[in-house]
Amino acid sequence: MRLLIALLCGGLLMGQTKHDLEIKDFQDKLNLEFKTVGETPLRGDNLAQFKKLPFFDTHPRYKVKAKLVPTQNAEVFDIPTSSGKTKKYKEYGTLFFKIDKVPYSLKVYQSHDLIKNPKYKDYLFLPFRDETNGKETYGGGRYLDLKIPKKKKLIVDFNKAYNPFCAYNALDYNCPIVPLENKLPIAIKAGVKYEDIYY
Repeated sequence: MRLLIALLCGGLLMGQTKHDLEIKDFQDKLNLEFKTVGETPLRGDNLAQFKKLPFFDTHPRYKVKAKLVPTQNAEVFDIPTSSGKTKKYKEYGTLFFKIDKVPYSLKVYQSHDLIKNPKYKDYLFLPFRDETNGKETYGGGRYLDLKIPKKKKLIVDFNKAYNPFCAYNALDYNCPIVPLENKLPIAIKAGVKYEDIYY
């Protein structure tokens, strides 16, 4: 009986799945980050009035299995940023995946600076654009954080896509611009929105 009550209170018997709870945890942590001085990109009235970020409904179709093909002999190159400067990255590989049985691919990168930090040595940066940009999401595209898998397959969950900090504060943040090759010809209705402001 206690287990049944616990499950009911936890929401697992009310239409929620483990994936729903995982994404809710992601959303809660991101909202907390936006409320926390020293971590948030928001300033002044924007921070004072902030309540929570808008998100698309969680959908399993945007959590996909991807094959990672490493790029051989990749060289460090400059990615233009929102401030007109550049940041150094290296192409790590290409992700191949399907959404609704249609094949797509995206490049993933490693930051030349972060790779020197043991904490981020397995960090992969996935910037992408899609058909929601400038409508329901930030016009410049969104980001995903991934980690180098032990095998050549990994999960890409677009429900965890977020806007770059320069979308909220262009003065204090210098964000990499999504490369042209990482534009998806479909609408990824998952992750953080950028409509009706963000508070």
